[in-house]
Amino acid sequence: MNVLVTIGAVVLGILLLWLFHRLFFRLFGIVIVPEDKIGLVTKKFVLFGAHKQLPDGRIIAVNGEAGYQARPLAPGVYFWMWFWQYSIKLEPFTVIPEGKIGLIVAKDGAELETGRILARRVDCDAYQDAEGFIRNGGRKGRQTAYLTAGTYRINTYLFDIIVSDMTYIGENMVGIITTLDGNPIEEGAIAGKHVDGHNNFQNSDAFLDKGGNKGLQPQVILAGSYNLNPWFIQVEEIEMTEIPIGHVGVVISFVGQEGVDVSGTEFRHGNIVSKGQKGVWAEPLGPGKYPVNRYIQRIELVPTTNLVLNWAQARTEAHQLDKNLSTITVRSRDGFPFNLDVSQIIHIPSTEAPKVIARFGNMLNLVTQVLEPTIGNYFRNSAQEADVISFLSSRRERQDSAKQHISRVLDQYNVYAVDTLIGDIVPPESLMKTLTDRKIAEEQKVTFETQRQAQETRQNLEKETAIADIQGEIVKADQGVMIAKRIADASVEKANGEAQSVKIAANAEAQRTTVVAGAEAERTKLLANAEAEKVRALANAEAEKITVTGNAEAEKILAVGKSNAEAYRLQVDSMGGESFVRLKITEAIGANNIKVIPDVLVSGGGDSASGPLAGLLGLKLMEDMGKRGDTAPGV
Repeated sequence: MNVLVTIGAVVLGILLLWLFHRLFFRLFGIVIVPEDKIGLVTKKFVLFGAHKQLPDGRIIAVNGEAGYQARPLAPGVYFWMWFWQYSIKLEPFTVIPEGKIGLIVAKDGAELETGRILARRVDCDAYQDAEGFIRNGGRKGRQTAYLTAGTYRINTYLFDIIVSDMTYIGENMVGIITTLDGNPIEEGAIAGKHVDGHNNFQNSDAFLDKGGNKGLQPQVILAGSYNLNPWFIQVEEIEMTEIPIGHVGVVISFVGQEGVDVSGTEFRHGNIVSKGQKGVWAEPLGPGKYPVNRYIQRIELVPTTNLVLNWAQARTEAHQLDKNLSTITVRSRDGFPFNLDVSQIIHIPSTEAPKVIARFGNMLNLVTQVLEPTIGNYFRNSAQEADVISFLSSRRERQDSAKQHISRVLDQYNVYAVDTLIGDIVPPESLMKTLTDRKIAEEQKVTFETQRQAQETRQNLEKETAIADIQGEIVKADQGVMIAKRIADASVEKANGEAQSVKIAANAEAQRTTVVAGAEAERTKLLANAEAEKVRALANAEAEKITVTGNAEAEKILAVGKSNAEAYRLQVDSMGGESFVRLKITEAIGANNIKVIPDVLVSGGGDSASGPLAGLLGLKLMEDMGKRGDTAPGV
C-alpha cells in the first residue's frame, strides 16, 4: 500500500512539473523545437501593420499576415512566441527512403498555366523554403520536381509529400516513354520531337524548357533505376528486339524527316531512305538485340539463309511463313484431279532485303502475293498439258522446268530461287489401282520368267553335277560298251540273232548310264528299250534256231515218210491193197489191245467173214486207230 502511494505521488509530481514547465514557457513566450522536428507556426491575429489579412486565394502568409506561416521553426529555442498569438505544431522531418522519390503537391502559389498539368520548378531549396517558393512564383498543384532519398524540413502546411517508387527497367528490356505534359505534338506526327539534355527524362523541367512534346517519345530508356515523376512520365516496359542469326532486320520508321529515296530510278515500289529518316531504311540491322521503340519503328525480319516453303498439308517450317500453304490440287489433260506436294527454296541477300520489304511490307505478303500464286498456277497449267501417267513419268523434267520458270519470276522481285522440288504426287485412287495391278502383273511375269530360268539353271547344274559325279561310271560304262560290243560281234559271228542281242544289250547298258547322268526317267526308258531289243534279239535268235531245227526235223520226217511210203507202196504192190489194209488193221489191233469181239455179239445172220459184221469191225478199228493217232500216214 505504501509503495502504491509513493508511485502515485511521484507520477503526480512529474505531471505537475511538466504542466508548470509548459505554463512557464508559454507564459513567457519560449518555444523549444527538438532536433528531429520542425515547428509549424500559425499566427492567430495581427494587431498592427499593413499586412493584417492574407490576400484572396492565399492560405500561406509570407509577410506576417495572420494564418499559416510560410517559414517554419527549425530545431532550437525561440522567444516571444506568445501562446495567445502563436500556435506551434511540432512535426517530424520528412524522410524519403532509399528506392523511393517524394512527389510534391503545393497547396498554395500562383495558378497553373493554361494547358499545363504540372507546376514548374522554382528556387526554394528543394521545397524546404516555403517563403522562397511563394515569392519566386511557385505554382499550386502537382510539381514537376520531386524529392530524392533523404531527410527534408518540409512545411506540410504548404506541401503534401507523396512517397512513390523509383522506376526500374529490367535486363534485356526497354522503357517506352509517354510524357503527360509539354507542347502538343506537331500535326501529322505520331510522336514528339527528339530532345536532349533531360537525363533520361529524370529532369522534367529541362525537357519542358527545350520544348518537349507531350505524348509518345521517340527516345527510350534502358535497363536501370530512374527517378521518374509518374505524374509526368508513363513508362511501358517491353522486351528488346532480337534479330537472330541468319536474319537481318529491315527498319520501317514512322517518324523522322522526310528523306530522299536512295533506291534508284529502276525501283519504283516504295521509298528507301537513309538511317534516321522516315521510311524504309536502306541499311538493315544485323543479328543482335536492339532497344527499338515499337510504336515508332517496326522491324521486319528477313531470313538471309535459304528459306524453305512447303506446299504440303501436314508440314510447316519453324518460320511459319508456310502455315497457310497446302497441297496443290491440279487436273490432268485426261480429266483426273490429283494432289502434289511442292517445296520451294528461296534466298534473299541482305542487300536486297530492304527492297523486298519496301515492295511487300513483310515476308508473309511475299509468300501470299507472289510465291503462292506463281507456283500454284505453274503446276496447274503444267498438269493440263499432260495426262496423269505422263506427268508421273516426266516428273524430273517438270521439276527442272518449274525451277527455271519460278526463278525468272522471282528475279523480278529481288528474290533468288534456289530450287523447286516436287514431293508426293497422289494420283486418283482408281487410276492408281489400275497402274498398281498392271505393275504387279509385269513384275509377276518377270518373276515367273526368272523362276523358270532359275529352274533351268538348277536342272543344268544338277545335270552337270550328276555327270561329274558319275564320270568314273561313264568311263567304266564306255569300257563296258566296248567289251559288250566285242562280245556282241563274237556272238554275231556265232549266231546273227545272239550277236544282235548282245549288241543291243551293250547299247542299252550305255544308254542306261547316260540317262542316270541326266534324269532317272530317261534312264528307265533306255533300259526298257534295251531290254526290249534284247528280248527281240533273243526271240529272233530262238526263232531262227527253231526254224533251222524245224527245217531239219521236217526234212527228217519227210525223208522217213518218203521211205515208209515207198515201203508201203511196195507192200501194196506185192500184197494187194486189201490184203495190206487187213494186215495193218490186224497189227494195230494187236499193238493197241483193241477189243474186237464185244462181250455180247449181235449177229445179223450168215457166217461169211466178209459180211456186214466184218464191215462194222473194220470201221470200228479204223475209228479207234484214228483217235490214238496210230493211223499210218498216207493211208
